[in-house]
Amino acid sequence: MTIQLRKVEEKDLKMIMTWRMLPEVTKYMYTDPQLSMDSQLQWFEKINRNYEEEKYWIIQLESGQDVGLISVNNIDYKNKTANWAYYLAEIEARGKGLAKILECNLYDYIFFELKINKIWYEVLEFNEMVIRLHEKFGGKIEGKFIDHIYKNGEFHNVIRMATFKKDWKKLRERINYTKILFS
Repeated sequence: MTIQLRKVEEKDLKMIMTWRMLPEVTKYMYTDPQLSMDSQLQWFEKINRNYEEEKYWIIQLESGQDVGLISVNNIDYKNKTANWAYYLAEIEARGKGLAKILECNLYDYIFFELKINKIWYEVLEFNEMVIRLHEKFGGKIEGKFIDHIYKNGEFHNVIRMATFKKDWKKLRERINYTKILFS
């Protein structure tokens, strides 16, 4: 499957707002936001002001259909660290191998374009499939935050993971994945 990533534009804000409030998306996130176009505009202005420290792209299928969002955040060029996250909001985009394509290409971008050494990410512990996916591509568990997030009347543990440039350099040669460009 061919995909491309394009920088978030103001015209995307309503779509992103709708996606971000979908129960099947927020299930795996820390928050269940009630967003407005005002809050979306403020967020958009913030990410454009801070483009050196956080980057957001729309995930788009070859057909032109927008299906999700991916980001690199907290880019620290001094310490060579950053974190990342993504979601596929459109159900028909799931289960087609996009996660592999996104994760592998994002690591290439972060480690070789941005010159970052460590990319970290957090996953709600019950999301075992994503934890296994990250491990498949070099992710290591660094720790567990106990009762870290309170959602829907219960506490959830959070798994902190990281992938390191040296590990990705070794692993990427054995993985076959479609290359994509970050615009």
